[in-house]
Amino acid sequence: MSNWYQGIAIAIVSVIWVELVRDLYHTLAHVWQPLYRLHVWHHRVFRRDLSVVSEAIYRQAHWYNDVPEALVMLFFSLIPGVIVYSLNLSPQSTAWVGSIYTLSFLLSAIARGCGIPYADAITDVTHRPGDFTDLPARWFVNRPYHWRHHFDNQNAYFCGTLTLVDKVLGTALSLKGKKIAVTGASGSLGKALLKQLHLQGAKVTALTSSDQTINLDINGEKIAIKTITWQVGKESDLVTELAKIDILILNHGINVHQERTAAAITKSYEINTLSAWRLMELFFTTIQTNEDLVRKEIWVNTSEAEVNPAFSPLYELSKRSLGDLVTLRRLDAPCVVRKLILGPFKSNLNPIGVMSADWVAKQIVNLAQRDLRNIIVTINPLTYLAFPIKEFCVSTYFKWFSKSTKKKLDSLSRSW
Repeated sequence: MSNWYQGIAIAIVSVIWVELVRDLYHTLAHVWQPLYRLHVWHHRVFRRDLSVVSEAIYRQAHWYNDVPEALVMLFFSLIPGVIVYSLNLSPQSTAWVGSIYTLSFLLSAIARGCGIPYADAITDVTHRPGDFTDLPARWFVNRPYHWRHHFDNQNAYFCGTLTLVDKVLGTALSLKGKKIAVTGASGSLGKALLKQLHLQGAKVTALTSSDQTINLDINGEKIAIKTITWQVGKESDLVTELAKIDILILNHGINVHQERTAAAITKSYEINTLSAWRLMELFFTTIQTNEDLVRKEIWVNTSEAEVNPAFSPLYELSKRSLGDLVTLRRLDAPCVVRKLILGPFKSNLNPIGVMSADWVAKQIVNLAQRDLRNIIVTINPLTYLAFPIKEFCVSTYFKWFSKSTKKKLDSLSRSW
């Protein structure tokens, strides 16, 4: 029985190996000109709605791109068999599963290149036109995920089936050219996020309750960025601006520390919980098309206080409430919703924080580009264990004992 377990493991590894070869080949095709001259045919095929520009170009692209790619995969699929044979592992036959798996790609590419009827519909599933019914997936490439490679950023989203290579390379989310708005922009983390996002090529907007224009210090140069003043309780005033935004980062908050008056309770929940929730719901209403569904995201700073004490009861209570609302709403949200679970960093809210805001912001951007949906940045190792358990349990509870008021994504008007 142990040999069969070993055989299954060998088979799985052989398949993952050829997928890695395919994704690395694709990545290389975008940086090495001889391969790019072949690969560019693939990018000439599709319109933004994934309909085919020309049947002739579609067929030609498979001979220039897909068939050579499959042949390279087939060649490298021999390596697991050689390793298994040299190490005398058994059963050796399972090492060739990757080769058989690759042959299916080669034969389907040849069939599409020959124009065999229905070959494209059956085998080219990530390029089928039509409305998106899912959000970009995390671990397996689906149509919305791959659409971004064609029409969001061709130098990202390289993976074909598994998203592992993109996660390692930091190309699972491209920020270049994205319009990103950050609330709490006059604070330490807000400014640091704006700077890091700007360095990644994003078009940033500062949302702040102060009257000052936000300036970024980039290599000693002061850069004034678009700044919009808003007030808690008047979130609806931002709806026109939110419609233009690709990624909204909800980062504003308040810490009343040891206060426990009625006014402190109202203020904490109004700013930390209800204001963020209202902005999240407003942003959801701006998602109207397929492109919105694929490009738009919300990142919410709910804080490490979701699972750990912050020695400020009202801060903990209001942030935990926000965290639970985000967990509930993202079960059927019309866009990707990320949580930012941050430990103590130095800021006006927490002058004794042990991490720098710049370092925290850099880690947030780095992990987002690897498509983590729960971004944890802290020095407390317990958070990395406690938060995933808490999130899984709370999310499962909400799934079981609540139900959506709409069909998943079906209420979107998906014009291209």
